[in-house]
Amino acid sequence: MRSFLFAAACAALALAGCSKHTENEAAATADHAANTAASAASDTVQNAETAAAKTASAADTAADATTNAAATAARKADAAANAAANTR
Repeated sequence: MRSFLFAAACAALALAGCSKHTENEAAATADHAANTAASAASDTVQNAETAAAKTASAADTAADATTNAAATAARKADAAANAAANTR
């Protein structure tokens, strides 16, 4: 962070001796960099939300599969118990 502040201070001092055109170009470059950073942050948020939704969907699918497997196992256990009862 200190390096960034030092660089910003150096840039400000360097611009102090520059022409108005150079100052305008530097300001436009800074605006472009800020817009790019904001866009990247927005993309990151959107990607995180998409990943969270996909993770939640996968968890729901896994829970459904587990419930179905448990129901199948219970039916098979009941069938095995009934078969054992009928063989006596």
